[in-house]
Amino acid sequence: MNPEIIKKIENEQLKDNVPAFRVGDTLRVYARIVEGTRERIQMFEGVVIKRQGGGVNENFTVRRVSYGVGVEKTWPLNSPTVDHIEVVRRGKVRQAKLFYLRDRVGKSAKVKERI
Repeated sequence: MNPEIIKKIENEQLKDNVPAFRVGDTLRVYARIVEGTRERIQMFEGVVIKRQGGGVNENFTVRRVSYGVGVEKTWPLNSPTVDHIEVVRRGKVRQAKLFYLRDRVGKSAKVKERI
């Protein structure tokens, strides 16, 4: 196919209400959950440990600790299942991927706030 046509189709599928966030930021992701015939919105709050890809194919991974167990979820940024995203706090990190947080517990698992 023609690359210009592909670019045009991809640009139509991009979301325009995505806030600017980076790795290390704490986000609230509001996701649409479909249960049978009903639909509801569920919130997931945690630290962004990874952003990957670009354009329509961009993904981000959010990690949080729930009842002592680390939980990570990965969403496509432009997915219709992601209702909206809120930035709770900005994090100060020096790496692009924060996989080291998986091995940390307690205060050492926190990310400093960017002022």
